[in-house]
Amino acid sequence: MTKQPKYRQVADILRREIDNGTYAPGARLPSENDLQQRFDASRNTVRNGLSLLVSEGLITSSQGLGYEVKSHEVFELNASRFENLTFPQNGDAYSTDVTNAGRQPHQTFRVEMLPASKDVAERLKVPAGTKAVLRFCHRYVDDVPWSTQATYYPSWLVDVSPRLAEPGDIEEGTTRYLASRGIEQVGYFDEISARMPTPDEARLLEIGAGVPVMIWTRTGYSADRPIRCTITTFRGDLNRMNYEIGELAARSENA
Repeated sequence: MTKQPKYRQVADILRREIDNGTYAPGARLPSENDLQQRFDASRNTVRNGLSLLVSEGLITSSQGLGYEVKSHEVFELNASRFENLTFPQNGDAYSTDVTNAGRQPHQTFRVEMLPASKDVAERLKVPAGTKAVLRFCHRYVDDVPWSTQATYYPSWLVDVSPRLAEPGDIEEGTTRYLASRGIEQVGYFDEISARMPTPDEARLLEIGAGVPVMIWTRTGYSADRPIRCTITTFRGDLNRMNYEIGELAARSENA
C-alpha cells in the first residue's frame, strides 16, 4: 500500500485529535513551529496539512493568530413536525422551533412575482415560465446565518390567499394561513441533497472554505394538486435534520 504524503499524515492526526476533543471547539492549535517539531516536518508540509483541514471546514486561520478549531453549535430541526398544524406553535414553524430550543430567531423577507424555473414548474405542475409568487426568507439563529428559504406558490393561489403576495411576514406561517383560506396541505414530498455552496450562498450564509450546504426541497400538496415548493438551503456545519416515523414509544422510554 502506498504511504500517504506527510502533509496528509499531519492532517489525519490533527483531525483525530479534534474529533476526540484533544482540541475542543474554539481552541487554538499549536503554532506552526511547534507542529514542525512535533511531526519532524518542514513548514510547507505543516502548512499543507493545516490547509487541508481549513478546506474541510474543521479549522480557521487568522493572520497573526494562527489556527483555531471551528465552533459548531448545531441546531437540530425535526423535519417531520415542521409545519404540522397539530403541533403547538408560537408564530411560524421556524420561530417556534428556534424559540423552543432556547435560542433567538430572526429573519428578513423578500416577496416577488417571477416566472417559475423548469424544476419548480415541474414540482408545481404548471408550464415552465408560469408566474409564481416567491417568498424568500433569510433566517438566523442567535444572529448567526442559519438558512435561506425560497418558497414558490402558483399564481392561482393569490386570488384566494392575497397575503401571499404582500411583503413582510405572515406571522402564523403560510401553511396555517392557507388552511384558514380553505387550502389545507394534506401531504408533502421531501428531497434532501448536499453540495458546495454557490458564491451567493456562501455570502448570505457566511460559509467558510470547505463547508457544504444541505438542500431541503419540500413540495406541499392539497388533496388535488401541489400548492407550494419550498427550497431551504442550510449551512452544513450548523444543522442537523431528523424525522420521526412510526411508533417511537420505546425511544422515549429509553431516553
